[in-house]
Amino acid sequence: MVHISNLGYPRIGENREWKKTLESFWQKKMNQEEFEKEMKSLRLSSIKKQYDLGVELVPVNDFTFYDHVLDFATMFGWIPSRFGEINDRPSLDTYFALARGSKNIVACEMTKWFNTNYHYIVPEYQKEKQSKLLFNKPLEAYKEAFIELGIKTKPVILGIYSFVQLAKGYQEEEKRNIINNLVSLYIQMLKELESEGVEWVQIDEPCFVLEESSEDIRFMKEVYDQIAKAVPTLSIMLQTYFEAVEQYKELISFPVEGIGLDFVHGKDGNLESILKYGFPNDKVLGVGILNGRNIWRNDLNDSIDFLNSLKKEISPKDWWIQPSCSLLHVPVTKIEEKLLNETLFEALSFADEKLEELVILKSLFINKARMFENEVKYASNCLVNLKQLSKKNHSTSNELESINEEDFRRPVPFHLRYPLQNKVMNLPILPTTTIGSFPQTKEIKQIRQQWRKGRIDDSEYMNQIKLKIKEWVELQENIDMDVLVHGEYERTDMVEYFGEKLEGFAFTKKAWVQSYGSRCVKPPIIFSKVEFTKPITVNETEYAQSLTAKPVKGMLTGPVTILNWSFVREDRTREEIANEIALALRKEVNALEAAGISIIQVDEPAIREGLPLKQKDGAQYLHWVTRAFRLATSSVRNETQIHTHMCYSNFSDIMDTIIDLDADVISIEHARSHQEFSTYLAESPYPFGIGLGVYDIHSPRVPSVEEMEENIISSLKVCDANRFWVNPDCGLKTRNETEVIDALSNMVKSAKKVREKYYSII
Repeated sequence: MVHISNLGYPRIGENREWKKTLESFWQKKMNQEEFEKEMKSLRLSSIKKQYDLGVELVPVNDFTFYDHVLDFATMFGWIPSRFGEINDRPSLDTYFALARGSKNIVACEMTKWFNTNYHYIVPEYQKEKQSKLLFNKPLEAYKEAFIELGIKTKPVILGIYSFVQLAKGYQEEEKRNIINNLVSLYIQMLKELESEGVEWVQIDEPCFVLEESSEDIRFMKEVYDQIAKAVPTLSIMLQTYFEAVEQYKELISFPVEGIGLDFVHGKDGNLESILKYGFPNDKVLGVGILNGRNIWRNDLNDSIDFLNSLKKEISPKDWWIQPSCSLLHVPVTKIEEKLLNETLFEALSFADEKLEELVILKSLFINKARMFENEVKYASNCLVNLKQLSKKNHSTSNELESINEEDFRRPVPFHLRYPLQNKVMNLPILPTTTIGSFPQTKEIKQIRQQWRKGRIDDSEYMNQIKLKIKEWVELQENIDMDVLVHGEYERTDMVEYFGEKLEGFAFTKKAWVQSYGSRCVKPPIIFSKVEFTKPITVNETEYAQSLTAKPVKGMLTGPVTILNWSFVREDRTREEIANEIALALRKEVNALEAAGISIIQVDEPAIREGLPLKQKDGAQYLHWVTRAFRLATSSVRNETQIHTHMCYSNFSDIMDTIIDLDADVISIEHARSHQEFSTYLAESPYPFGIGLGVYDIHSPRVPSVEEMEENIISSLKVCDANRFWVNPDCGLKTRNETEVIDALSNMVKSAKKVREKYYSII
C-alpha cells in the first residue's frame, strides 16, 4: 500500500490571516471568543484544503496560537513559577506572556528550531514543580476535525526525548529522570487519543538525527516500549527530519508501527543505513522525498527513480510518500505570484503545489505513469529552463577569481585597531547604541505602499523617509544615545531590502513564512548570479550623519544571513553564492566609508542557524561563512569600526568562529538567556568589543532602569568594561514608538548610573 502523508502545514494562511488575527487580539481589537472563532476557521480550512488536495494522512495539532513547543510546555504544566501557580489550563494571557512577557514578567527564552529560521519558545524545567497533563491539545484537534469535517486525521506530537532535549533548566545527568517522569503523561495523552478511535499519531523526534549517544537511544527504546504496551491499538509513526538518523540500527528496532526518514537533507546517510541494515518488513516507511524547506519543483523523474531503487532493496509493510519535514518552512501557495518571470514561476512549488506533487509521485510509484506523463516532462523542462536563467555572462565571476588572501583580512589586528577607533570617535566608557531599526509605523507603511503603487514619486517618498530619519535622530540625541542609527525606515525586511538593490534576486507578492510568533518574512529568491549595481544605503545613512555630530552607524545585512534567509538554487554551492553576495556588500561598505561613515554594522544573525546538524560537517561550513564575512568587511581603514549582530541562537559552540570574523564589536541577544552565556564568557572571555543585550525587544514590557542596570553590572563581571557596549537585544522594528522611547531612555540612564559607579563595582 502507498499513502500520501503530510507532516505539517503552514499556519499563517494565504493572506497571513493568522498573523492579523493574533495581532488584532493583542491590540484588543477583538475579544477572546472572536479570536478563537477566527483561528478555528483558519485551522479547519487548512485541514480541508489538504484533504481535498489528496493527502490521506492529514496532520492536526501542527496548528498553534504561537509555537508548537510552547504548546507542549503549557500542556505539561512547564510554566515557570514567576508566572504564578497554575494548576489548570493556562489562560491565553498567560500563554502569550510566556512567549512575549508582560508588564512585570520576563518572557521565556526563544531560539532557533534546529538549523531553520523558525524560532521556538524554550521550555523551562523546574525541579520543584510537578509535571501534569493540564489539557490534551492533540485530542482536541483530532475531535474538532472529525466533528466539523468528518475527517480522521493524524495528530502530531512532539516526542518526549526531543521535548526534553530542547528544554533548559536541568543538568545532563537529570535528563533521564525527567523523561521517566513525563512518560506517564505521554501515556495518558496517548490513551485518550486511543480511546477516541485515533488510528495513527505522528510522534516527532527530530533530535534523533543529532549525534546522540547509543546509550540514550537504547534508553529511549525502553521508554517507547512502555508507551507501546500502554496503547497497543494506537499506531505510532516515529518521525525524524532535517538530517539522517544517527543510530539507525537501534531505531528500526523501536516498538513503533512506522518510521519516517528525511531523504532530502538526510538522503545519503539514511540510504547508506538502509543498504547496510535493511528496513523491517512489519513497519511502515515514511519517505520524505519532497524538500519541505525550499520552493522548487520536484524533479519527478529523479524522485520516482529513487523510490523504485529503494523498492528493490526493502519491502516495508506500507509506503508513505511525504515531504522531508513540515511545510511550515515554505509559503502556502504560488497562485498569486504570476508577476514573476514565467520561467521562474513555473519552477516554483510552495506547500499546496508540493502536496499536488505527492499525488503524482504516488501514481508513478504504483505504476500509473501514463496518467501524469505530461506533468513529469513539464517538471523536467521547468528545471532545465531555470538553469538557463543564470548562464549569461556576469562580471562577478571574474572578480571572484581575482581576489586573494589579503582581501579576507584587515591590515592590522584588533588590539592595534581598537585604540585608533576610540581616538577618532571619542566615546565614553560603556557606549550606548541600538541594533539598527526603529518602529515601522502604520504611516511609514502606508507611504511605502503609496510609493510602490506609483501614487507618490521617488522625491516625495524620500522626503517622507528623511522627515522620519530627522525625527529619530533628534529623539536619539534627546535620549543622549552615544552612537546613533538612521532607523531603516526605507526598509521592509533586512534581507528583502538588499535583494531588491542587487542583481540576481526575485521577489514574491505573498510568499510569507513564519519566523517567530506573528512575525512573518518574505524571503527573496536568489535565482541568478548576484551583482552590485549602485550604492544601497549611502543616501539615508549620509543624511542621518549630516544631522548630528555623533557617529551614525551604517547598517547592512551580512552575506551569510542574506543567503540563509533567502530561497536559493539547489544546483549551485552555497559557498559560491555567499561569496558573490560578500563581494557586492564589500562595494557597499567601501561606499559608506567614502561617505564619511566611521562605524559600519554588518549583521549576521543567521550564521549559527546554517550550521550543519552533524558536528563532523560543521568545520567546512564555518570556514567558508567566516571568509564570506571577512571578504565583505576587510577592505576598510583601521580607523573604521566594523560591528556585527547575532540573535536568538546558542553561540558558545561557535565562539571560535565568531572571533574569527574579526569584527571590532559584536552585539548579542542576551536578555532571555542571560545566565547561560554569561557562564560561558566567565570561562572564555571574549577578546573583542561586545554588547550583551540588556533588554528583550520581543516583549512589549519596558524594563526599569534598575533592571537594566543590574543586567549591565552582571555582564561586566564577565566582560571588559573598556570594550563593553550597552544595547537592546535586537532591532526595534516591531515595537511601538512609545515603548521604544521609554525603554531606550531607561537604557541610557542605566548606562550612566553604571558609569558613575563603575570603579566601585569592578
